[in-house]
Amino acid sequence: MVTIDRATPADTAVISVILGEIEAYYGGENIPGDRDQIRAALFGERPAATLLLAREGGAVLGLASYSLLWPAAGAESSLYLKELYVRDGARRKGVARALMARLQDEATAAGCSRVEWTADEDNPAALAFYKAYGAEPHRGKVFFRLHT
Repeated sequence: MVTIDRATPADTAVISVILGEIEAYYGGENIPGDRDQIRAALFGERPAATLLLAREGGAVLGLASYSLLWPAAGAESSLYLKELYVRDGARRKGVARALMARLQDEATAAGCSRVEWTADEDNPAALAFYKAYGAEPHRGKVFFRLHT
């Protein structure tokens, strides 16, 4: 049975490994994430994100990283999903669906009016999953990025 819970500092090592897997999935090198950066981003004085881990027994099957954004509509907040990732071997077994359901619960508990995210146009599996989950693409926004 898959359980979803928030990551703790004790999860830093496995998060590091999964970040390397995510980089490889997107065409980069499978290099584990820097553990000090992970601890600072997730468990430091000003956490940049909340990380949910999907587990079965002692194995971590996937993760979802999110932040709360304000304003969303009027003075409402939204939950922004930055990364949804299911490890190879655990895909197509309901892990992503369980993570999405928990994200909706987290958004409701935080008083958010919606859950938002982006997906790569060249990732048909992700696009099909989101559509099957009931999400519709939001046209009318253009994604921008500035490097610092």
